[in-house]
Amino acid sequence: MAVLSVADRARVHRGLMRWWSNLQEAQPWSKADLLAAVNATDAWIDSNQTSFNNTLPNPFKTNATLAQKTLLFCCVATARVSLAWLRALLGEID
Repeated sequence: MAVLSVADRARVHRGLMRWWSNLQEAQPWSKADLLAAVNATDAWIDSNQTSFNNTLPNPFKTNATLAQKTLLFCCVATARVSLAWLRALLGEID
């Protein structure tokens, strides 16, 4: 799992700002706070990728590509937020 570039972190930051802005809910953090959270999340993923990989069962651990492992991680995390989002990403999930 490659660390995001500065430009890609900025894209995540802008996307989240737009998402929460469209909800028209007040957020208890600043734009700078959100960017710091995006940066910290990306750094945490990078720091913990070995631990994540070690928890995966074989043959997924040894045969899946980094992109496939990242997609797995993202889909599980997305499902924790919203199955509708996961459906939008993957299509039918039922």
